[in-house]
Amino acid sequence: MIKKKHLLLLYLLLAAIPSTFIASRPKPKAGHVLVFGIDGWGSYSLAKASDIPNIRMLIQQGCYTEHKRSVLPSSSAVNWASMFNGSCPELHGYTEWGSKKPEIPSIELNNHGIFPTIFSLLREARPDAVTGCLAEWDGIKHLVDSMAIDNFDQAKDWEKQSEQLCEMAERFIIEKKPTLLAVCWDQLDHTGHADGHDTPEYYQTLARLDIQIGRLIQALKDAGIYDDTIIIVTADHGGINKGHGGKTLAELETPFIICGKRIKQGGIINEPMMQFDTAATIAYIFGLNTPRSWIGRPVLTVFK
Repeated sequence: MIKKKHLLLLYLLLAAIPSTFIASRPKPKAGHVLVFGIDGWGSYSLAKASDIPNIRMLIQQGCYTEHKRSVLPSSSAVNWASMFNGSCPELHGYTEWGSKKPEIPSIELNNHGIFPTIFSLLREARPDAVTGCLAEWDGIKHLVDSMAIDNFDQAKDWEKQSEQLCEMAERFIIEKKPTLLAVCWDQLDHTGHADGHDTPEYYQTLARLDIQIGRLIQALKDAGIYDDTIIIVTADHGGINKGHGGKTLAELETPFIICGKRIKQGGIINEPMMQFDTAATIAYIFGLNTPRSWIGRPVLTVFK
Protein backbone atom coordinates (compact mmCIF):
# COMPACT_ATOMS: atom_id res chain seq x y z
CA MET A 1 0.00 0.00 0.00
CA ILE A 2 2.83 2.38 0.92
CA LYS A 3 4.59 1.55 -2.37
CA LYS A 4 1.44 2.39 -4.34
CA LYS A 5 1.17 5.75 -2.57
CA HIS A 6 4.80 6.53 -3.45
CA LEU A 7 4.19 5.65 -7.10
CA LEU A 8 1.08 7.83 -7.18
CA LEU A 9 3.02 10.75 -5.65
CA LEU A 10 5.82 10.31 -8.20
CA TYR A 11 3.28 10.27 -11.05
CA LEU A 12 1.65 13.48 -9.80
CA LEU A 13 5.02 15.21 -9.51
CA LEU A 14 6.02 14.22 -13.04
CA ALA A 15 2.66 15.36 -14.38
CA ALA A 16 3.22 18.77 -12.80
CA ILE A 17 6.54 19.28 -14.60
CA PRO A 18 6.10 21.26 -17.85
CA SER A 19 6.76 19.19 -20.96
CA THR A 20 9.13 21.90 -22.17
CA PHE A 21 11.30 21.15 -19.18
CA ILE A 22 11.32 17.41 -19.84
CA ALA A 23 11.97 17.68 -23.60
CA SER A 24 13.36 21.14 -24.24
CA ARG A 25 14.48 22.14 -27.72
CA PRO A 26 18.17 21.79 -28.54
CA LYS A 27 20.18 24.97 -28.34
CA PRO A 28 20.50 26.66 -31.76
CA LYS A 29 23.81 26.11 -33.52
CA ALA A 30 23.87 29.69 -34.83
CA GLY A 31 21.81 32.85 -34.60
CA HIS A 32 21.48 33.34 -38.35
CA VAL A 33 21.22 31.24 -41.51
CA LEU A 34 21.72 32.62 -45.02
CA VAL A 35 20.78 30.40 -47.97
CA PHE A 36 22.19 31.18 -51.41
CA GLY A 37 20.07 29.34 -53.97
CA ILE A 38 21.36 29.25 -57.55
CA ASP A 39 18.75 28.05 -60.03
CA GLY A 40 20.16 25.61 -62.59
CA TRP A 41 23.55 25.07 -60.94
CA GLY A 42 24.70 21.56 -61.74
CA SER A 43 27.46 19.85 -59.76
CA TYR A 44 29.35 19.04 -62.95
CA SER A 45 30.34 22.72 -63.13
CA LEU A 46 32.35 22.78 -59.89
CA ALA A 47 35.33 21.00 -61.40
CA LYS A 48 35.27 23.17 -64.52
CA ALA A 49 34.57 26.66 -63.14
CA SER A 50 37.81 28.62 -62.95
CA ASP A 51 36.57 31.94 -61.54
CA ILE A 52 34.49 31.31 -58.41
CA PRO A 53 36.85 32.26 -55.55
CA ASN A 54 34.12 33.02 -53.02
CA ILE A 55 32.36 29.70 -53.54
CA ARG A 56 35.70 27.88 -53.27
CA MET A 57 36.50 29.78 -50.06
CA LEU A 58 33.21 28.58 -48.55
CA ILE A 59 34.06 25.01 -49.60
CA GLN A 60 37.49 25.23 -47.96
CA GLN A 61 36.14 26.77 -44.77
CA GLY A 62 33.15 24.43 -44.51
CA CYS A 63 31.81 21.13 -45.81
CA TYR A 64 30.32 20.19 -49.16
CA THR A 65 29.01 17.52 -51.46
CA GLU A 66 28.61 17.41 -55.22
CA HIS A 67 26.02 14.65 -54.95
CA LYS A 68 22.92 16.19 -53.40
CA ARG A 69 20.07 14.90 -55.58
CA SER A 70 17.06 16.79 -56.80
CA VAL A 71 13.63 15.25 -56.61
CA LEU A 72 11.91 14.27 -59.84
CA PRO A 73 11.10 15.98 -62.06
CA SER A 74 14.44 17.80 -61.87
CA SER A 75 12.92 21.21 -62.53
CA SER A 76 12.33 24.42 -60.64
CA ALA A 77 9.10 24.72 -58.61
CA VAL A 78 9.02 21.11 -57.46
CA ASN A 79 12.60 21.38 -56.18
CA TRP A 80 12.40 24.82 -54.61
CA ALA A 81 9.35 23.49 -52.77
CA SER A 82 11.23 20.39 -51.62
CA MET A 83 14.24 22.50 -50.56
CA PHE A 84 12.17 24.71 -48.25
CA ASN A 85 9.40 22.23 -47.34
CA GLY A 86 11.54 19.35 -46.11
CA SER A 87 9.60 16.76 -48.05
CA CYS A 88 8.96 15.11 -51.41
CA PRO A 89 6.43 15.91 -54.16
CA GLU A 90 4.20 13.00 -53.18
CA LEU A 91 3.67 14.66 -49.78
CA HIS A 92 3.85 18.44 -50.35
CA GLY A 93 2.03 18.12 -53.68
CA TYR A 94 4.03 20.47 -55.94
CA THR A 95 4.88 18.28 -58.93
CA GLU A 96 5.56 20.45 -61.99
CA TRP A 97 8.12 22.97 -63.27
CA GLY A 98 5.86 25.95 -62.67
CA SER A 99 3.59 24.75 -59.86
CA LYS A 100 1.77 27.62 -58.16
CA LYS A 101 -0.36 25.37 -55.99
CA PRO A 102 -0.16 21.66 -55.22
CA GLU A 103 -1.40 19.42 -58.01
CA ILE A 104 -1.78 16.71 -55.34
CA PRO A 105 -3.46 17.85 -52.10
CA SER A 106 -0.75 18.46 -49.49
CA ILE A 107 -0.75 15.74 -46.86
CA GLU A 108 -0.55 18.36 -44.09
CA LEU A 109 -1.46 22.04 -43.86
CA ASN A 110 -0.18 24.72 -41.52
CA ASN A 111 -2.29 27.54 -40.09
CA HIS A 112 -1.91 29.44 -43.38
CA GLY A 113 -3.46 26.56 -45.28
CA ILE A 114 -0.32 25.34 -47.04
CA PHE A 115 2.28 22.65 -46.45
CA PRO A 116 4.64 23.50 -43.53
CA THR A 117 7.81 25.27 -44.67
CA ILE A 118 11.02 26.08 -42.83
CA PHE A 119 9.79 29.68 -42.67
CA SER A 120 6.48 28.76 -41.04
CA LEU A 121 8.19 26.42 -38.55
CA LEU A 122 10.55 29.21 -37.51
CA ARG A 123 7.70 31.73 -37.29
CA GLU A 124 5.63 29.44 -35.03
CA ALA A 125 8.57 28.65 -32.73
CA ARG A 126 10.09 32.13 -32.67
CA PRO A 127 7.60 34.87 -33.58
CA ASP A 128 10.31 37.50 -33.13
CA ALA A 129 12.65 35.96 -35.74
CA VAL A 130 13.36 38.21 -38.73
CA THR A 131 12.93 36.30 -41.99
CA GLY A 132 13.28 37.08 -45.66
CA CYS A 133 13.14 35.48 -49.09
CA LEU A 134 14.43 37.51 -52.02
CA ALA A 135 14.21 36.05 -55.51
CA GLU A 136 14.53 36.77 -59.20
CA TRP A 137 11.95 34.18 -60.29
CA ASP A 138 8.45 35.12 -59.22
CA GLY A 139 7.41 31.47 -59.00
CA ILE A 140 9.16 31.05 -55.66
CA LYS A 141 6.55 33.16 -53.86
CA HIS A 142 4.03 30.33 -54.29
CA LEU A 143 6.26 27.76 -52.58
CA VAL A 144 7.67 29.27 -49.37
CA ASP A 145 4.60 30.46 -47.40
CA SER A 146 5.17 34.17 -47.94
CA MET A 147 2.64 34.90 -45.14
CA ALA A 148 5.17 33.50 -42.67
CA ILE A 149 7.99 35.71 -44.01
CA ASP A 150 8.68 39.28 -42.92
CA ASN A 151 9.97 40.34 -46.32
CA PHE A 152 9.34 38.50 -49.58
CA ASP A 153 10.42 40.54 -52.56
CA GLN A 154 11.25 39.97 -56.21
CA ALA A 155 14.01 41.59 -58.27
CA LYS A 156 11.76 42.21 -61.26
CA ASP A 157 14.34 44.00 -63.41
CA TRP A 158 17.21 41.56 -62.94
CA GLU A 159 17.54 40.90 -66.67
CA LYS A 160 18.43 44.57 -67.17
CA GLN A 161 20.11 45.04 -63.78
CA SER A 162 22.01 41.88 -62.95
CA GLU A 163 22.98 43.20 -59.50
CA GLN A 164 19.46 44.17 -58.41
CA LEU A 165 18.88 41.09 -56.23
CA CYS A 166 22.32 41.42 -54.65
CA GLU A 167 21.68 45.06 -53.78
CA MET A 168 18.30 44.20 -52.25
CA ALA A 169 19.90 41.46 -50.14
CA GLU A 170 22.76 43.71 -49.03
CA ARG A 171 20.30 46.29 -47.71
CA PHE A 172 18.17 43.69 -45.96
CA ILE A 173 21.16 42.04 -44.27
CA ILE A 174 22.67 45.29 -43.02
CA GLU A 175 19.40 46.91 -41.94
CA LYS A 176 17.50 43.89 -40.53
CA LYS A 177 20.16 41.33 -39.54
CA PRO A 178 17.81 38.49 -40.53
CA THR A 179 17.52 35.25 -38.61
CA LEU A 180 16.81 33.35 -41.83
CA LEU A 181 17.26 34.73 -45.33
CA ALA A 182 17.05 32.94 -48.68
CA VAL A 183 18.50 34.67 -51.74
CA CYS A 184 17.47 32.87 -54.94
CA TRP A 185 19.08 33.74 -58.28
CA ASP A 186 17.52 32.77 -61.62
CA GLN A 187 20.33 34.08 -63.85
CA LEU A 188 22.27 30.85 -64.29
CA ASP A 189 19.17 28.87 -65.25
CA HIS A 190 18.28 31.60 -67.72
CA THR A 191 21.75 31.33 -69.30
CA GLY A 192 21.40 27.56 -69.40
CA HIS A 193 18.19 27.88 -71.42
CA ALA A 194 19.46 30.65 -73.68
CA ASP A 195 23.07 29.59 -74.34
CA GLY A 196 23.26 26.09 -72.90
CA HIS A 197 24.62 24.42 -69.81
CA ASP A 198 28.37 23.81 -69.62
CA THR A 199 29.10 26.66 -72.05
CA PRO A 200 31.44 29.67 -71.74
CA GLU A 201 28.39 31.87 -71.16
CA TYR A 202 27.22 29.58 -68.35
CA TYR A 203 30.55 29.90 -66.53
CA GLN A 204 30.60 33.66 -67.07
CA THR A 205 27.23 33.95 -65.35
CA LEU A 206 28.40 31.69 -62.52
CA ALA A 207 31.46 33.92 -62.04
CA ARG A 208 29.20 36.99 -61.87
CA LEU A 209 27.07 35.35 -59.19
CA ASP A 210 30.21 34.40 -57.26
CA ILE A 211 31.09 38.10 -57.05
CA GLN A 212 27.63 38.83 -55.67
CA ILE A 213 27.99 36.04 -53.11
CA GLY A 214 31.21 37.72 -52.00
CA ARG A 215 29.36 41.00 -51.57
CA LEU A 216 26.71 39.35 -49.39
CA ILE A 217 29.39 37.71 -47.25
CA GLN A 218 30.84 41.18 -46.74
CA ALA A 219 27.35 42.48 -45.87
CA LEU A 220 27.17 39.88 -43.09
CA LYS A 221 30.45 41.23 -41.74
CA ASP A 222 29.28 44.83 -42.04
CA ALA A 223 26.11 43.91 -40.16
CA GLY A 224 28.20 42.37 -37.38
CA ILE A 225 26.56 38.92 -37.63
CA TYR A 226 29.07 36.99 -39.76
CA ASP A 227 30.57 35.08 -36.82
CA ASP A 228 27.10 33.96 -35.69
CA THR A 229 25.93 32.85 -39.15
CA ILE A 230 25.80 29.60 -41.09
CA ILE A 231 25.87 29.99 -44.89
CA ILE A 232 24.37 27.38 -47.21
CA VAL A 233 24.93 27.45 -50.98
CA THR A 234 22.92 25.06 -53.10
CA ALA A 235 20.63 24.70 -56.12
CA ASP A 236 17.30 23.34 -57.25
CA HIS A 237 18.58 21.30 -60.23
CA GLY A 238 21.28 21.06 -62.88
CA GLY A 239 20.81 20.72 -66.61
CA ILE A 240 21.99 19.46 -69.99
CA ASN A 241 22.10 21.23 -73.34
CA LYS A 242 19.46 23.97 -73.04
CA GLY A 243 17.07 22.21 -70.72
CA HIS A 244 16.44 20.21 -67.57
CA GLY A 245 13.82 18.00 -66.02
CA GLY A 246 15.27 14.65 -67.02
CA LYS A 247 16.90 11.75 -65.19
CA THR A 248 20.59 12.27 -65.97
CA LEU A 249 23.00 12.97 -63.10
CA ALA A 250 23.91 16.27 -64.77
CA GLU A 251 20.31 17.33 -64.16
CA LEU A 252 19.85 15.64 -60.79
CA GLU A 253 23.08 16.38 -58.89
CA THR A 254 23.58 19.81 -57.34
CA PRO A 255 26.20 21.16 -54.93
CA PHE A 256 25.49 21.63 -51.24
CA ILE A 257 27.98 23.80 -49.35
CA ILE A 258 27.67 24.70 -45.68
CA CYS A 259 30.04 26.99 -43.81
CA GLY A 260 30.11 29.10 -40.67
CA LYS A 261 29.56 28.85 -36.95
CA ARG A 262 30.08 25.35 -35.50
CA ILE A 263 30.65 23.85 -38.98
CA LYS A 264 33.70 21.66 -39.61
CA GLN A 265 36.31 22.91 -42.06
CA GLY A 266 37.48 21.20 -45.21
CA GLY A 267 35.09 18.29 -45.00
CA ILE A 268 33.44 16.25 -47.72
CA ILE A 269 29.87 15.13 -47.00
CA ASN A 270 29.90 11.41 -47.72
CA GLU A 271 26.41 10.55 -46.55
CA PRO A 272 23.57 10.47 -49.12
CA MET A 273 21.72 13.76 -49.39
CA MET A 274 18.45 14.75 -51.01
CA GLN A 275 16.89 18.11 -51.81
CA PHE A 276 14.53 17.98 -48.82
CA ASP A 277 17.44 17.48 -46.40
CA THR A 278 18.24 21.20 -46.81
CA ALA A 279 15.20 22.33 -44.83
CA ALA A 280 15.78 19.63 -42.21
CA THR A 281 19.36 20.83 -41.73
CA ILE A 282 18.18 24.43 -41.25
CA ALA A 283 15.57 23.24 -38.75
CA TYR A 284 18.31 21.40 -36.84
CA ILE A 285 20.46 24.53 -36.78
CA PHE A 286 17.63 26.47 -35.14
CA GLY A 287 16.59 23.62 -32.84
CA LEU A 288 13.12 23.35 -34.39
CA ASN A 289 10.80 20.38 -34.10
CA THR A 290 9.80 19.15 -37.55
CA PRO A 291 6.37 17.73 -38.47
CA ARG A 292 5.89 14.07 -39.29
CA SER A 293 5.13 15.00 -42.90
CA TRP A 294 8.76 16.08 -43.32
CA ILE A 295 10.98 13.24 -44.48
CA GLY A 296 14.16 15.32 -44.70
CA ARG A 297 17.06 14.48 -42.37
CA PRO A 298 19.65 16.96 -41.11
CA VAL A 299 23.23 16.44 -42.28
CA LEU A 300 24.67 15.94 -38.80
CA THR A 301 28.24 15.08 -39.82
CA VAL A 302 29.04 18.68 -40.79
CA PHE A 303 28.73 20.02 -37.25
CA LYS A 304 31.59 20.28 -34.79
